[in-house]
Amino acid sequence: MRLLIVGTLKGQLTTATKIAMENGATVTHAEDHEQAMRVLRGGKGADLLLVDVALDIRDLVLRLEAEHIHAPIVACGITNDARAAVAAIHAGAKEYIPLPPDPELIAAVLAAVANDSRELVYRDDAMAKVIKLAQQIAGSDASVMITGESGTGKEVLARYVHSRSARAKRPFISINCAAIPEHLLESELFGHEKGAFTGAVARRIGKFEEATGGTLLLDEISEMDVRLQSKLLRAIQERVIDRVGGTKPVPVDIRIIATSNRNLAEAVREGTFREDLLFRLNVVNLKIPPLRERPADILELAQHFVKKYADANGVPLRPLSAEARRVLSANRWQGNVRELENTMHRAVLMAQGDEIGPDAIITPDGDRLDLARTAPAVAHATMAAEQVTRALVGRTVADVERDLILETLKHCLGNRTHAANILGISIRTLRNKLNEYADGGIPIPPAGTPGEYPRMPMMGA
Repeated sequence: MRLLIVGTLKGQLTTATKIAMENGATVTHAEDHEQAMRVLRGGKGADLLLVDVALDIRDLVLRLEAEHIHAPIVACGITNDARAAVAAIHAGAKEYIPLPPDPELIAAVLAAVANDSRELVYRDDAMAKVIKLAQQIAGSDASVMITGESGTGKEVLARYVHSRSARAKRPFISINCAAIPEHLLESELFGHEKGAFTGAVARRIGKFEEATGGTLLLDEISEMDVRLQSKLLRAIQERVIDRVGGTKPVPVDIRIIATSNRNLAEAVREGTFREDLLFRLNVVNLKIPPLRERPADILELAQHFVKKYADANGVPLRPLSAEARRVLSANRWQGNVRELENTMHRAVLMAQGDEIGPDAIITPDGDRLDLARTAPAVAHATMAAEQVTRALVGRTVADVERDLILETLKHCLGNRTHAANILGISIRTLRNKLNEYADGGIPIPPAGTPGEYPRMPMMGA
């Protein structure tokens, strides 16, 4: 946990630093915004900024956004000034805490940012085998590929491997390759020199250098552009990187962990992922089974989340009723652990009486989980599937794929991201397909044109 304290904090700096360090944080100080930005650009990085409320927090937020530096801000001040607290939150701070600092409050904030609450909870034998392998290879420097469906807990397992490695006291740096625009990802990974491109106002250290001595997690690695994959391969092989606009190779010492929810062997066959990079990353593969294939974990995790969110919301800790346990165990959990966690959060808030019953186990729409798929809906879905099957006879796969993509896009009112999620493909693959169709003279639904394309009837519930 890396904490950057910005400002003088009216003499409370020493106390805040001591409390943070007692809770395992490494602390860096900066007197003002300029010095804070130099620290962040320089590769020391920060998981959290504790900022004096007397400083211009909005200006700092804008500076961070302009240079694509992602770190939450917690404002603090020496008085319980409600106006200052509200202004700080409106300016972009995540929280406001008064000083002198309360040790328990500081510890809670640090724990929340460090994701300490995301424990590795399991009971099923299928998950136990994965954890045993993770424990076996954690102490090595071998690259690890963690695969599994979205929501299974790949980042949690990555942090677990790091925590049991010889690098545990060094940084764990994570970067989501799917969340950063393609043209910025290289700079985020390898850093850049001043003037390397428009907006490069100063040298910026990238994630590779920031993670030196520790572990770098490349989340959603399958979404990385093939051209950048070649530079990543060199960095892994040679243990050197080139900053964008730089002329001198920079040595790095890191362990790589990558995650993907896609079939990378298939991506290699499609030409969207380099085979030699896959070999480099996939020295050890930790494949997390979906939650539906580890049933013993469902109730173990459910009870864990009940306690977590009862504590977080200050409500009584209620046990799960026998019927609630049956409902949870019978569900397919397409969203895996993430879906289960959200469901139990709602259940804790909705429960009444002495137990959490099935009425509190609801979907985001407010329907009971076990009643969300009614018999008429299942019958409608079956009939629709039969109609679609009959319509496929005599048509090529390419034609069916094209119609499916275009109809899905219309259903999403031109929203590319939603369409890609429904289709189960990356946004990059969708764009490539649409460009291919457009080149062939096929009309493509424009992005974000509500009302122009009617919603298609949904099949199933």
